[in-house]
Formats: sequence, structure tokens, C-alpha cells
Amino acid sequence: MEDAAHTMNNGGHAEEAGVFRCPLCAQALQNDGKRLFCARGHSFDLSREGYVNLLPGRGGAHGDDRGMIEARRRFLEGGHYLPLRLTLCRRAAESAPRALLDAGCGEGWYTEGLANALPETEICAVDVSKDAVRYTAKRLGKRARCAVASVTALPLGDSSVDAVVSVFAPLAAEEFRRVLRSGGVLILAVPGAKHLWQLKEMLYAEPYENQPAEKDLPGFEFVKEDELHYLRALDRGALSDLFAMTPYFYRTPPEGIRRLGECEGADVEMAFRVLVYRKKD
Repeated sequence: MEDAAHTMNNGGHAEEAGVFRCPLCAQALQNDGKRLFCARGHSFDLSREGYVNLLPGRGGAHGDDRGMIEARRRFLEGGHYLPLRLTLCRRAAESAPRALLDAGCGEGWYTEGLANALPETEICAVDVSKDAVRYTAKRLGKRARCAVASVTALPLGDSSVDAVVSVFAPLAAEEFRRVLRSGGVLILAVPGAKHLWQLKEMLYAEPYENQPAEKDLPGFEFVKEDELHYLRALDRGALSDLFAMTPYFYRTPPEGIRRLGECEGADVEMAFRVLVYRKKD
């Protein structure tokens, strides 16, 4: 069974499973090609795609559903957020990390960019959505170690990675600090104030600006910030996918959905902030 955790006695060849640790006892994990297992006998089967489910208490679905992931995949592969991916890759490469974690990897579009930019780096990717991690594992193959896991309880050892990248994902600063080595970097991508402003004007009678993220982060030293602003021409299909991949999909009134459905296309502002931090000792 793909997601089963069970106790086993292992014999035969196995190798270390990178930075992943057992989510039940925090012991190092070994990989025998079919499953990951620890010295205490906890075992987690590898899927056909190569990812592993390290999310304890796995009843029910978690994270983004397949429809949202498909919409995001189509939108991102249209290149609409490419300047953001290139900026993330450039900042990650500056630290020359031996191991990097993409925390909240989604369907793996940013992870793929990081793997391409850092071919000598051990890339690890986690997301709470099994469907998202499946896409990431298919996209990256053996270039990344992928796991279903929550960023608030990462199945990684203390001081195990040199960089953490978080793109529009929940900020688990204490966990990120725990898994980062001394002097490691945290790279956050957050929306700018006017991100998707024209879309919001269609959806809401009174659109609102995004609140700026605070630069102060306990346990971290702020290093630098990149701000990206540009207009992107989106056709009806891209607008529909953009809407479906955002939280607006769940909280837009019927009138806003009607206006969006009548729109043939629009120039939409993309506004991002990339914040770089260094772990304090």
C-alpha cells in the first residue's frame, strides 16, 4: 500500500534517504528502493512516482485539490510567473546550498527551476497535498526527493539543509529555523500590494490591497529584498486558471464570477516580493 506506515524487519541493500527523518520517531530513514524505514521499524512505502507520504494521521484529503493543481500547472507553464521563478533561482544559487528544501512545493514548477539552476544540490520538496506532490515527483524524477508532509512539522533533521524556499506557502518560521544549518538562508516569495489588482477589480465591488509582509522574523537576520512588478496579458483561459488557483475561488460573490466569465482577456499586474533571510546562530 502506497501510504501505509508499518513495522518491518529489513534485510538486503538500503541507502540513506537524504535529509528525511521518520515522522513518528525522528530517526534517520533508509531507502531500499521500495520503502523508507527507520531503525525502530517504522516503514513508509514509495509510490510509483517515487514520492513518500510522511504525513502522520493521514485520514482524509489535505491541501489543494486536483482541480486547483491542474489550473496552477497550466497557468505557470504559460510563463506568467517566470520572472519570479528566475529571481528565486538566482537568490538560491547565491548561497551555493548543498541541500535545499522547497517547503510547500505545489505541483513542482518552482522546484523544477531550482533543480535546473542547482544541479549539484540535493533538492527536497514537501507539500501537504498528495496530488501536488505526485505532480512534483513526476516532473522531477530522481532530481528531487519528494514527500507529503506539513511545513509545520517537517520530517527533516535539525540543521539538515542550507536553504529553505517558501513560495506563497504558510510561514513556519520556527520549523524553517530548526532544519536550517548555521548561516542557512530562508527565501520567501509573497504577493506585493497590487498583485492581481485587475482581477480583484473584476471579482469584488471594493478590491483590497495585500498587506505588506513584515521584514522582522524572529531568529533570522533580514538580508535583502527583490520587488517585481509587471503587466501580463491574460486571455480568457489564463484568467480562468488564475482564478481557480487562488483563494478567491472560494470567496468570490456570484456577481464577481459573472463578470469574470464575461471577460475575454485583461492586462493583469503581477507584483511579488522576494525576501531573503539568514539564520541567526
